[in-house]
Amino acid sequence: MTRPAPGAGRFAPSPSADLHIGNLRTAVLAWLFARSSGRRFLLRIEDLDDRAHDDVARRQLADLAAIGITWDDEPQWQSHHRDCYDTVVHALSARGLVYECYCSRKDILSAPRAPHAPEGAYPGTCRELTEPERTARRESGRPPALRLRADVSEFTVTDLVHGSYTGVVDDFVLRRGDGVPAYNLAVVVDDAVSGVDQVVRGDDLLSSSPRQAYLGALLDYPPPVYAHVPLVLNPEGKRLAKRDGAVTLAELGALRAFSVLSDSLGWPSANITELLGQFDPTRLPRAPWTYQPV
Repeated sequence: MTRPAPGAGRFAPSPSADLHIGNLRTAVLAWLFARSSGRRFLLRIEDLDDRAHDDVARRQLADLAAIGITWDDEPQWQSHHRDCYDTVVHALSARGLVYECYCSRKDILSAPRAPHAPEGAYPGTCRELTEPERTARRESGRPPALRLRADVSEFTVTDLVHGSYTGVVDDFVLRRGDGVPAYNLAVVVDDAVSGVDQVVRGDDLLSSSPRQAYLGALLDYPPPVYAHVPLVLNPEGKRLAKRDGAVTLAELGALRAFSVLSDSLGWPSANITELLGQFDPTRLPRAPWTYQPV
């Protein structure tokens, strides 16, 4: 991959299921933030997961186009970028910043951790293994994950919606035991290589941003502008899912879906160009939006 001129926003869906109204709302907001700030807008298909399907990705792209979202380059596919991720891991390893980890998810959840660390934060079990201990783990036959050897426990980012946010940085996974590049690595590398300097996504990913920003700093990447926007909830107050019914574009129709989306943002509009003319990020709703199925 060659690095284009900087200045872009992006939307990066995983093609494991059709986009629902919550995904589409985040996509519209990412597009609005980018276009209103004079940035290019890019799409990236995050298909490293084994649940990804090409036919789902094609439907996702068609749904985005149907509500008026435009993009400025061919969509990128993460599965085409494995060599780039490997290069970064090798470079970090050469700096002594990578180590093998043989822990299962169960091991991590049951291990003692610092009082302030959230559940699931890595407690450093394999960080300082001796060579005999590491050899014994290798002989067990369990393929190791590769973790970043972080030298900080937290990192602060600035978010356009949430302000200054400080979150935990642990020794997070760079490459899973099955050889698949981890999300926190792939998203940082792809954004930097694509010239993405504005990251707009759901606020459920806010806690991931300190890890990603820290990794970007280690790699000497320019820090992006973050905007973590409110999620869409179902009537029970839980995160919206396809099972909630009447939530996809195929069920709603493009015109109805866009009308619902623009109304939810407080700027009722006939189309996305009209919505862009009204968009003001300082007036963006800060609370989650509850979607009532049609």
